Order: sequence, then structure tokens, then C-alpha cells
Amino acid sequence: MIIRKERPVTDWLPITKKEMEMRGWDELDVILVSGDAYVDHPSFGSAVIARIIESEGFKVGIIPQPNWQDDLRDFKKFGKPKYFFGVTAGCMDSMVNHYTANKRKRSNDSYTPGGEAGFRPDYATTVYSKILKELFPDVPVLIGGIEASLRRVTHYDYWKDELMPSILMDSQADLLVYGMGEQPLREILKLVQKGVPLGSIKDVNQVAYIEKSPEVKPHKTWETVTLASHEVCLADKMKYAANFKIVEVESNKWQANRITQAVGQDTLVINPPFVTMNEEEMDRSFDLPYTRLPHPKYAKRGTIPAYEMIKFSINMHRGCFGGCSFCTISAHQGKFIASRSEKSILKEVDELAKHPEFKGYLSDLGGPSANMYRMKGKDESICARCQAPSCIHPVICSNLDTSHKPLTEIYKKVDAHPAIKKAFVGSGVRYDLLVDDFNKNNQDGNHDEYMEQLITRHVSGRLKVAPEHTSDATLRVMRKPSFKYFRKFKQKYDKIQEKYGLKQPLIPYFISSHPGCEEVDMANLAAETKDLGFQLEQVQDFTPTPMTVAEVIYYTGVHPYTLQPIITAKTKEEKQNQNKYFFWWKSEMKGWIKSRLLKLGQKELASKLLSPMKHQQPAKKEEIKKVELKPASIKKLQPQSQEPIFKKKKPLKKKKGWA
Repeated sequence: MIIRKERPVTDWLPITKKEMEMRGWDELDVILVSGDAYVDHPSFGSAVIARIIESEGFKVGIIPQPNWQDDLRDFKKFGKPKYFFGVTAGCMDSMVNHYTANKRKRSNDSYTPGGEAGFRPDYATTVYSKILKELFPDVPVLIGGIEASLRRVTHYDYWKDELMPSILMDSQADLLVYGMGEQPLREILKLVQKGVPLGSIKDVNQVAYIEKSPEVKPHKTWETVTLASHEVCLADKMKYAANFKIVEVESNKWQANRITQAVGQDTLVINPPFVTMNEEEMDRSFDLPYTRLPHPKYAKRGTIPAYEMIKFSINMHRGCFGGCSFCTISAHQGKFIASRSEKSILKEVDELAKHPEFKGYLSDLGGPSANMYRMKGKDESICARCQAPSCIHPVICSNLDTSHKPLTEIYKKVDAHPAIKKAFVGSGVRYDLLVDDFNKNNQDGNHDEYMEQLITRHVSGRLKVAPEHTSDATLRVMRKPSFKYFRKFKQKYDKIQEKYGLKQPLIPYFISSHPGCEEVDMANLAAETKDLGFQLEQVQDFTPTPMTVAEVIYYTGVHPYTLQPIITAKTKEEKQNQNKYFFWWKSEMKGWIKSRLLKLGQKELASKLLSPMKHQQPAKKEEIKKVELKPASIKKLQPQSQEPIFKKKKPLKKKKGWA
């Protein structure tokens, strides 16, 4: 029997005034406001930021999920911070968190105890920031996190169906940190400690701010690229599309330019990003003294689903060089991979082994893409000059080292740990990196060694991969490889399974109604996957996410790099029609599919799709409903009402558990 030793509440950072006083503090230097519940774990952004602030010698507290519709007592409980408020919507864009792809309000929230919905507002960053500005007009506000990062410049908002200016304008915040915030935050903390007001900080990399002037002075170090103004973008969609190309290119460069954009009589200034964190910097962030547990106050409210999912997982790296058109990972984490050291990873295994509920099983050894650990340029001076948004599309860069050997060695060392019975890979595997015809870097057999290790030791009943589509034309728009490579990967996967007598199904992910995809393409996708033995249960309907190529195409109708037209399903009926083909196996869908394809002149395709299935991959029923949380790459977004954020409403009854 395991007896759980209760930890003192002071092991967590304070979220109440009483907890602040227990530390002997009468005021805080920095107060963070977050849309997520407080989980003191390196997978939760507000915990990382708070622990960094603490590590720099500051007194910091957190206000998690404050009630924004009562007398605002949650925002007032700590009083004024000495230096500034920090605001984040949480690990997801609040609109992604709230709405499904079918424009319905979600009934749950994975970042709230008990999975209960309703503990954060729509456009949470803006709502929180404006409240703080009203309550404490003389205290600076710093915003960050995914929601702020992806809305730092003029962007299309699917929920309002309109172009919106930088979130700095609506939120009234003084400074915005975009991307992964460790590097700029440490610089900002050093400056405010020296007495520099937050609103005067303008020379730190990876921040954005509003200059109250139609012009800005040249910078002594950075060259400046000027975008079409917000007002010009409102009038001309082509100018907005052209803007996006500049923003994406500059966001992915090591030696980037400063970006400016006029917004009315003001000017948005976006400083260049930092160079990707090195191994030592990554370790420094992950090795902070996290409890790796939710705050004790949530014990009676139920588990936090997002925490339960990652509780026994290890994130080994950040970033993704895939550059997929629909994904926000590279826009927020960057396209270059930032990896932790082997020592840091194994140290975290030691920490997890001490968890009172740990039974010897790691749920994930991964990252945004499971198999990109330690991959980087062979000659990094070439990377420093690179402007390509993807390192593997349309072909793999000849300068990219894609060896899987370092990852295979990590797997083996974790397997050898005395406390580990099984270490699974729950993150999606980038399968094209393991297909010899696509990735020629297999002269030493690193693909084969990795695949055998992965399939025989690290698959928990199924393996997730994301071909996304079967149409080559659509895949080119997506910046994904031809579906023929998925077929080759499956052949290789099945061969290894047969060799070891295993039956672990592949779980492929697909997207419907993505720009460049027509209805017949979806019918063909359903037919091709059926032919491979897949009966798809889990489907993602595309919805445009800010700061992605696909979002720009959806809004403008053209590709931002070529300005050539791209067909896109936009109406509710068009989107639903595409999605329905996934469910050819449901009896209630067969009549609709047959009549629809006959109407489209696709008699042969209808016959192929509706004929009896020859073979089918085995699948476990309990796996069908499992949904993976990937905050930076969630594709399901939904619009909210057109009402102003602060329109007076009937106050919500105060829920038990508000901050």
C-alpha cells in the first residue's frame, strides 16, 4: 500500500493572499493571470513562466481562472504588484477551447478541474487585460501565451468573421511576448529590476508593442520591414495575404528583421525573435522546482483532464520543421528544434518514478512531432540564412540531419531504467521521415533501427500518424508529402508487425474541407482509406487558425506565397458534405453518399465506396473516442457571438471553485 505524503501548500506558488502571507510576503513583484487552472508542471505555460520569475529572485503569485463577471474580487485579492501583471489565456486559444468546428459551444474544458466549462471568457487575454487596466490603470500589463502570440499582428478572426488588429490594440496591454517566452522574459525581468518601466522596454527580442506615433525611428541593429497597414488590409485582401508571407518568413529566420505596421495613427512594432534555445537553456527551463502536480485547492473539484493526459509523459523537445499550412506549432514554438539533454530527460524519469500514483508506465516520450528530437542543420550557418517555412516540403533539405539514432538511444536508456515497465510514444510520429524514398538519410539503417524499437517496445496498442489527405493537390497546399509515402510507410510498418507477431493498428488523422480540397477529393479519400482497411472514427474538420497559411487562404481565397486562387469550402453545407464521406460505413449515410456522388457524375466512385469492405485493421473500442490534446496545433476553432466583449449581461452565479 502506497501512503501519499501530503506536501505543504508552500511547495506551490501562491494563488491566494493567505498563501502569500504564509511565505512572509506582504506584496508581490509580479502577478500572473491565467485562463487555466494552476498545474505546477513544465507542460503548463503559466507554471513555467511563474517558476522562471521565481528563479530570477522575484516574488510571484498566480490568479488562475478568475471570475470576470462578478465584483472582480479575484483580480483584486493580491493588490497591486510591484512591477507588472502578466496575462495569458492559457495553453490554448480561448476560442479554440470554447467552440467546436461545427460552431457549437463545447461542454467541457480540459484545463479546468472536473473538465467543467465556463471558467474563462471568450478572448480571455483581452478580457483579463482590460479588467486589470480598469482596476489598476498605473500598473503595466504584459501579455503572452498562444492566444497573444498568434494574434500579434492583423489577423483573420473566424469567430467574428472579420480582420482584427494586433491584440495589443484591443487588450490595451503595454507589451506582448510572442513564441516560447523564457528568453525574452529573463531579459525583461533584468530590466524592470534595474528600474526600467515595462512600457519603455523596446529593444528586447521577441516582443511587440504599440508606438503612439505614425512613424518609428530606425533601429541601430535591426533592419525594418514595413507591412501594409491594418486599414489597407481591411480594404484589400491581397495586401493582407502578402503581409502574411512576410510575417511567416521573418518569424522563421535566425537573423530576422524588425516588422512594423501602421494601425490608425499608431504603429505596431514586432522585434525579431531570439535564436532557438540551446540544450542548456532548455534544461534550465525544464529543471525548475515544479511539484508536477495540480494545486491542492482543486482536490475536491475533480481531476484536470489535460493534466491527467500528460501526468506520466515526458516532453523531450519543442518546435517542428514541418511547416504544415494548418498548424500553429511553428508559428508559436518555431520551426527549429530545441531539444533537452539526455541527462535532463532521465532526471525527469527519476522524478516521475517518485510520483505516488506511478505504476511504471510512461504514457509518452515525445514532443510536437514525436521523432524530431535533436534534428537540426548539419551546417547551422546555412540555417542562419534560411527563409524556407518548412525543412521537409516539398523535399527534405539536404542540410537537415534527420538521424533517428539519438532518439533510439533515449528510448533504450529509458527502457533500461529500473522503475520503467513500459515507455510509450503517444505523440504523433512524422512517418515521412521514416520512408526511404522520401528521406534518403538511411544509409546507416537508422530508420529501420528506430522503427523496430518503436513498434516492438513503445506502441500502446496503436500508433498515431497524420497523412491528413490522399489528394496530392490538397497535400501540396497543406505542405504535406504525397499519400504514396504513407502507403510505403504502412507496408514497412506491417512487415515489422508481422515479423514480431504484433497487431497494433495505425491510427491515421485526416482533415476535411481544407483549402484546396473539393468534395470529390473527400470521397476519394474515403475510398482510398477504406481500401487500406481503415474505418475512420475520428475526423477533424478544418477551421482557420490565426497565423497559418490555411487561415489566409480561407479568408482571402488565394495562397499568400503565389497570390493564386485556391478553392475552399466555406459554407456550413459545403463543409458538412465533405465531412460526411468519412462515415460511409454508417447505414444512415449510404443513401446520401450514393445520390450525392451520382449527382456529381461519380458513379464508379460511389460503387467503390459503398461496396463491402474487403479487410479492416483491428481496433480497440476504447481507443475510438480518445482525443489528443495538442494545444499549439488544434485545428477545431469556432466563432463566437458578434456582441462586444464587455456588453453588460446578467451576472453568472459565482461557481464553486473560482480563483
